[in-house]
Amino acid sequence: MKQVYLSDSGPKVSAAIYGFWRWGTEGDVSAQALEEIVDHCIGLGINTFDHADGYGDHSCEELFGKVMKSKSVKRNEIVLFTKCGIIKKGSYGARIDHINSSAEHVRRSVEASLKNLQTDYIDIFLLDHLDEISPLEETVNTVQQLIEAGKIKHFGVANLTAAQHQLVSSYLRIPVVTSHIELNLLNTSAITDGRFDFIRQQYSKPLAWSPLAGGKILNGTDAKVLKVRAKLEEIAQKYNANVEETAVAWLVRMGALPIIGALNKQRITNAARAFEIEMEHEDWYDLYQTTLSL
Repeated sequence: MKQVYLSDSGPKVSAAIYGFWRWGTEGDVSAQALEEIVDHCIGLGINTFDHADGYGDHSCEELFGKVMKSKSVKRNEIVLFTKCGIIKKGSYGARIDHINSSAEHVRRSVEASLKNLQTDYIDIFLLDHLDEISPLEETVNTVQQLIEAGKIKHFGVANLTAAQHQLVSSYLRIPVVTSHIELNLLNTSAITDGRFDFIRQQYSKPLAWSPLAGGKILNGTDAKVLKVRAKLEEIAQKYNANVEETAVAWLVRMGALPIIGALNKQRITNAARAFEIEMEHEDWYDLYQTTLSL
């Protein structure tokens, strides 16, 4: 697995990233299960891991920290993302689901992530969604302070509109090195609404979460899914690949870095194999036009 720069300001990450966002919503959340997945990723050359304070009902970061502490892998050999912003009912005593990107919550979340991950620094910290009411200048000032203290190395955003991304950037003295967006063959809105182009305009690489649309590309049964899957099957034959590999290769061909969330090791391997596919220009558009015709 090759290493690439997230932006012209760095840092380097594996071209595929493993994300824990599905842990706790499906499958086992245990040290053994997590260790098996981490070992498999590292064996494939995936050294970049995407966390958030709430993943796995607030358990994934702590489990990951314990697992990595027991291994011989050096801290500078892995890259850690984490983020905050989404607060679910019951978390932090919340009575409703909401967004909180206040300075106080950002600082509290970063300190907790450092403790749980058993690390002195986070490689890339992201704001996940944008709180409409917390003073952005205070939030950004806190991020700057955390960077100056060495607790955060780089800053990014997740699930922001192009206008929100631009607003956050306008308050910063540092670059936004990446943006996480939902992007797959069943959801190409990031292309049509300008988010994808805005990220590229900032000389950074978009990170595409849910590259298989939460498994719908493989298992969905509605008319749109069936048409997209049929086209994927047709093009996959040309590359001696399967549907999963071809769907991820479509993202790779446009310069996005996929965030793989599968709990199945074979599916992670399939996603990694996508980087071996050199998808031809017309094949990319054949797939894209299939989505536009639905």
